[in-house]
Amino acid sequence: MKNIILAVLLGCLIYSCSDNSYLIDTGLHDTNYQGTVWDYLKEKKIDFDSLTKIIQLAGMQEVFEQDTITFFAPSNPSINSSVSDLNDYLYRRGQDTVKDLDQINPAVWKELLSLYIIKDEYVLKDIPQLDTTQLDVFGGQTFLSYGGVPMNVGVVYFDAGGVKYAGYRQLYYSYINDFSNEVGSLINVPVASSDIQPYNGAVHVLRYHNHEFGFISSDFINKVMAEGIEDAD
Repeated sequence: MKNIILAVLLGCLIYSCSDNSYLIDTGLHDTNYQGTVWDYLKEKKIDFDSLTKIIQLAGMQEVFEQDTITFFAPSNPSINSSVSDLNDYLYRRGQDTVKDLDQINPAVWKELLSLYIIKDEYVLKDIPQLDTTQLDVFGGQTFLSYGGVPMNVGVVYFDAGGVKYAGYRQLYYSYINDFSNEVGSLINVPVASSDIQPYNGAVHVLRYHNHEFGFISSDFINKVMAEGIEDAD
C-alpha cells in the first residue's frame, strides 16, 4: 500500500513539474472577448464600475461600443485615489467634499478619459521597444490620444540571467509631462493585463497601484476646481 501511495504522489509531482500553467498569475486565458470594449468593462464590475460610470457621465459610451480603439483601462482604485486627493484638498480648504462622481463636471471626465484612448487597435506585438534610459535608441512610439494629446506607448524588455533585454516583456503607457525634457518627464504606467481583444479593439489594464487617474493628481484637482463642483443631492 505504501508503494502505491508513493507512486501516486510521484506521479503528481512529475505532472506538476511538467505543467507550467501555475507560473501565470491567474492561469491561461483566451485573449479574445466575445463582446465590445464597453461590454468587457461592464462585465468586470469589481474592477471597472467607477470607470463605466464616468464613461457614461462623459457621454462617451458610444466610443467604447462602436469605435475601433485601444484602451489603456484605469481601474477603480486609480479613480478613487484621485478623488481621495481631491477630497483631501477640499477638506483642507474647509469645503464640502465630493460624495458622488456626478458632482464633477462631465467635461473633466471627458478630457481625462480621452488620454487613455488611442484610435485603432494595437496589441503588444505591434509596439516598439521602450528603454527609458535610452530613449534615443528605444523610444517606444508616440500616439495621439483620442483628445489629441501625445502619449508614449512602449514595450519594456527586462533582463534575465545577466543578459540584457532577454527577460519578459511588459507594455507601458506614458504621459509626456514636458516635451522640452522628455527623458525626465515621462510618467510611466505599467500594464497589468495586456492584449484583451473585444470585437472593436484592444484593452490593456493599467496596474492600479502605480497610477492615479489623470496621471498627475494636482492636474486632476486643478481641472475639477476650474470647472466647479456640483452640490451633492
